[in-house]
Amino acid sequence: MTVLVTGGAGFIGSHLCRALAAAGYERIVALDNFNSYYDPPLKRASAAELAVLPQVKIIEADFCDAPAMARLFATERFRHVIHLGGSPGVPYSVRQPAEVLHNNVQGTLSLLEAARANPVERFLFSSSSTVYGQGVAAPFVEDAPLGVPASPYGVSKRAAELLGLNYFRLHQVPFVALRLFNVYGPRLRPELSLATFARKILAGEPLPLFGDGSVLRDFTHVSDICRGILSALTAPHVAGECLNLGHDQPIAMRHLINLIEQAAGRRAQIEYLPPRGEDLPLTHADLTKSRRLLGYSPRVAIAEGVHEYISWLQTLPRSSVTP
Repeated sequence: MTVLVTGGAGFIGSHLCRALAAAGYERIVALDNFNSYYDPPLKRASAAELAVLPQVKIIEADFCDAPAMARLFATERFRHVIHLGGSPGVPYSVRQPAEVLHNNVQGTLSLLEAARANPVERFLFSSSSTVYGQGVAAPFVEDAPLGVPASPYGVSKRAAELLGLNYFRLHQVPFVALRLFNVYGPRLRPELSLATFARKILAGEPLPLFGDGSVLRDFTHVSDICRGILSALTAPHVAGECLNLGHDQPIAMRHLINLIEQAAGRRAQIEYLPPRGEDLPLTHADLTKSRRLLGYSPRVAIAEGVHEYISWLQTLPRSSVTP
């Protein structure tokens, strides 16, 4: 039983590969191109830790390379595909829209084509809460009308969803879009808000806060995300569906800062900045459908998860913590 995990050396991917191994999956191919979006040595260190697991094979490749993916799928005969890779980051997508659209849309297309030619039992795509866009009533329900995405990143994720749903209808690729909400936990990407806030507070430096701190985010622990993904691999009647994986308890950014202060035992120095147009005012997952189809129920409370993250961050060398 071979599983492909794209973005396997990244934040969510590295956690998921461990979860798959613990769940009894015998062969896990972690594919990553180790690009420079964030510090490649961090991802290589994560890959080295994964490579110790006998079930995991690390492959350095670019999933946008369609011929390479066709060869890989023909050789490995994957049973499942979990597509986590791509260009992340809302602000980055505003600066580099062409790159983000290419990697997230064209890259997904190359994997769908490979899966069409070499059939798989399940193709899971890591979508995002950003697809809901502006003006959508909260909590966000999967089958309700979507707004216009506030960033090219949201556009790219929605376009990739539509490609996958099209391949399900035309070619019977068993595609499932999992809309992830504000994932956090150990090995979190350093440019994300929780990581930035925590590192700045621990270093005693001013932290940048866009707006007045009232923006609401549905922070979801990476272990809950991994449990949801594992359920989606084997759940019946989910092909062709979009499903939320969130926490259903959004908190304000100023509350998040308070939780980090409590866990770190230090006060934040906040530098207030103008709001960014690409940021949605809130994210909030409705979990009714995911509970029904996946049995999904998040377990990790935000205060517990923040404390765990700060504890992990404090185990790193000081040079790794300093922003």
